[in-house]
Amino acid sequence: MDFEYTPEQEAFRKEFKTWLEKHLPPELCLDDAADDRVPSDRETYEKRRAWQKTMYAAGWVGISWPKEYGGRGATLMERVIWEEEYAAARAPVLPAAMGLNLVGPTIIAWGTDEQKTRYLPKILSGDMTWAQGFSEPNAGSDLANLQTRAVDMGDHWLVNGQKVWTSGAQFHDWILLLVRTNPDAPKHKGISALLVDLKHTPGVTVRPLVLATGHAHFNEMFFTDVKVPKENLLGPLNEGWKVTTTTLMHERFSAGNRNNVAQIDRLIALTKEIEHDGRRAADDPLIRQKLAQLLIDCEAFKYTRLRGLTRQLRGEPPGPEGSILKLTSSELGVRIGEFAGELLGMQALVNEPSAEVPDAPRWFNRIVAARQYTISAGTSEIQRNIIGERVLGLPKG
Repeated sequence: MDFEYTPEQEAFRKEFKTWLEKHLPPELCLDDAADDRVPSDRETYEKRRAWQKTMYAAGWVGISWPKEYGGRGATLMERVIWEEEYAAARAPVLPAAMGLNLVGPTIIAWGTDEQKTRYLPKILSGDMTWAQGFSEPNAGSDLANLQTRAVDMGDHWLVNGQKVWTSGAQFHDWILLLVRTNPDAPKHKGISALLVDLKHTPGVTVRPLVLATGHAHFNEMFFTDVKVPKENLLGPLNEGWKVTTTTLMHERFSAGNRNNVAQIDRLIALTKEIEHDGRRAADDPLIRQKLAQLLIDCEAFKYTRLRGLTRQLRGEPPGPEGSILKLTSSELGVRIGEFAGELLGMQALVNEPSAEVPDAPRWFNRIVAARQYTISAGTSEIQRNIIGERVLGLPKG
């Protein structure tokens, strides 16, 4: 494995880094952008949309998309460099991230020429943002159990049902919606994917769900006699599970790319500034041991990610790294939250800055919200099943 970047790759890094330094508004910067990937209010959302338009005009959005669909056709390594520099700049998650990372690639893979022409340019520009309408109250981990129905009415589909865990739907314009179009087929069959306009379609109700942090990150949605044009079917009728697999493949890749080193570095700094039992927290051997283990876990995560990256660069099929990364990243985030709670105690839980911990709200959010990542994009239990059955060859439970 060669860890050296080519001169061309370093030039790409320098170009993007310099551009970010010049154009990224400081007020948009965040310590933990992934934790605030859905903004708390419409004003922040629109500021981020304006930022995406700035990036798009400069050619920095959707760089890995094929050139014929508006991207730069960037290599995998250029995409990795883009992500590294964007994170290092503390830039916010783009409002069209769901469209850029999941829906857009799915439309590229399954869409008609008309659908590609209609949707892809607006996803890149930020003029059209997307939610993902997959999970339901009784169809989360067992997604194929979904019950939202779409009935063929001749010139349109008539949709009735409920979705939940639809991140950012209170702001987004469209949704990639999974529906059951043949209730008599086996549950992995008879599913179809529809593209639904959330802003101009009667019968859609979006209800934000407030988390323990006070932030309405995701929503429950109700579809009551919603009419969807027939041309908004994405992929083959009743073969939506194949479309879904494409989307989930991209989702697992994104979910496993989170790096927690910056959070641990900040916790190390805090241990040198606060006291435990009359001495610096950094001098407590138990605290030092826990921090060391977190850093070891981050290193293991990094090299597992590099193994997966090497496999892709060789043109080999995806291996187990995706599920391993998703599982370890989610669980590591929870352990970081637990450690922050032990270290900071009430200074974090009051959710207010203090002289000792000026970034206390950051840790409040990590402590309270970290558990959600063990559920979203495939629960930890599902990831363990995948690893056990497909990698280790264990029998199904």
